[in-house]
Amino acid sequence: MANLKTKKEEAEPNIIKWAFKFAASAGIAGILCCVAPAVLFMFGLMGGVYAISFADFFYAEDGSIGLGSWILRGVAVVIGLYGIYMYRKKQNQCSIDPKRKKKNLILVILTIIVLGVGIFLSLEKWSSWYFDKHIVPAQQEEYRQQKLDNNKN
Repeated sequence: MANLKTKKEEAEPNIIKWAFKFAASAGIAGILCCVAPAVLFMFGLMGGVYAISFADFFYAEDGSIGLGSWILRGVAVVIGLYGIYMYRKKQNQCSIDPKRKKKNLILVILTIIVLGVGIFLSLEKWSSWYFDKHIVPAQQEEYRQQKLDNNKN
């Protein structure tokens, strides 16, 4: 049993699984400002007004990227770098050919970058569409209802 554990510990980490795990984490962390309110709205846990005000925290008044978005993107980069660092550390525990180690490290770096950016851009496009299609109309309806309620009083 101890011999099996030693072999598993010495086994080379799976590049695709490793890269996807950290790329997905980085991509989601980078766009959390838009995905979180969209998902919470989708499940009925947040109204349109609150969803947009939550997203407004991360953007400037003119719609450009604000400090909150840059912080999340910085966190995403740190997650990606941490994944690369941990892969290299785990890979150095294995006794494989140095050329293969270098090739695998380059592959994991490229995979994390491509998948992370791809996931980020896909979620950004999806959340933009979802906000325009569902959340903004709900926000406008909530404001209309508030106006009607205020006129009754």
